[in-house]
Amino acid sequence: MTPRILPQALAVAALAVSLWAPPAHAADTLFADLGGLPVIRQTVHDFMTNMLADARIRHTFEHSNLKRVEDMLVEQFCMLSGGPCTYTGDPMKEVHQGLKLTNADFNALVEDLQQAMDKNGIPFRTQNRLLALLAPMQRDTVTR
Repeated sequence: MTPRILPQALAVAALAVSLWAPPAHAADTLFADLGGLPVIRQTVHDFMTNMLADARIRHTFEHSNLKRVEDMLVEQFCMLSGGPCTYTGDPMKEVHQGLKLTNADFNALVEDLQQAMDKNGIPFRTQNRLLALLAPMQRDTVTR
């Protein structure tokens, strides 16, 4: 092959590979590993049930629209995990302003979420991947 034809042949080969290469699918995302939207919805529902039964944290939801909280958590978990959702809620700092949450409150929420994920058969490694995305929110939610 002459030097002039080699770059063209490489370009054609690259194009052929890109056309035949399998596309990246949702199966490659945390969203899929969590079980997709049905499992995220059920996990969030169980998470809400756990939080509302948890004497350490339930008081923080006394004046909340629980349906909206649940819907926003579903959107947030879906979006953060690479799913097709868009989070339409308010910023975490704004939502939690004035609640005077502590690290103990935050840790209670994490425990309640872990119990919900366990109940829904989400593997430990996958749980940790979601928790790693949620952990930075501690800065915006814990105020004392």
